[in-house]
Amino acid sequence: MTFVSKTTAFLARAAAGAGLAAALALPGAALAGAIDQLHAFASNTQSARGSFSQVTRGASGQAAPAQSGSFSFQRPGRFRWEVAKPYEQLIVSDGKQLYQYDPDLSQVTVRDVGQAIGSSPAQILFGSGSLEQSFNVAEQPERDGLQWLRATPKTPDAGFSRVDIAFKDGLPARLELLDAFGQTTAITFSGIARNPQLPQDSFRFTAPAGVDVVRMGGQAPAGGR
Repeated sequence: MTFVSKTTAFLARAAAGAGLAAALALPGAALAGAIDQLHAFASNTQSARGSFSQVTRGASGQAAPAQSGSFSFQRPGRFRWEVAKPYEQLIVSDGKQLYQYDPDLSQVTVRDVGQAIGSSPAQILFGSGSLEQSFNVAEQPERDGLQWLRATPKTPDAGFSRVDIAFKDGLPARLELLDAFGQTTAITFSGIARNPQLPQDSFRFTAPAGVDVVRMGGQAPAGGR
């Protein structure tokens, strides 16, 4: 996406991530390494919501316009990633289908969730499977007061080379992705709340009247869900 051209790069393997928690830091999390904090977060966080900011830089270092917005997720596989600035974009997964809506283009792209997420950064934070099945994971040196890990996909078709994730007090704080073209995307998370009650319609999507619906791969329900 842009999140939708660059971060659908995350979420849809097209070229992702986020999900998180704040009110309940885990006891002793500040002393744990990033991998332990990730496993604890995945085990103890079934839903979350918060805000994000995102900057993508090309291989030459030139930055695209910064993005900001909100997200929420509920395991397994349901999430909502909504870009508010500089222009509106929306990604919604209902656990079966992933909908990418670009109001400026009046277009919705629909993918099967398994096909879209696969070995993507979205699987790390939104998924419920074993991280080590799809990624080689290693601790990284502390940086900016944060504990870092690096996840490298085991398959060559993941669409990115590596993703670094930073934790602080048991919560994801930043995510930095290097794609196959040398572009980097940095996401900072804030205002996170863990295990809130989320409206179930947060993860449903119905295409607005007159919008083009493009289905990729398997058949999707007509008109969204």
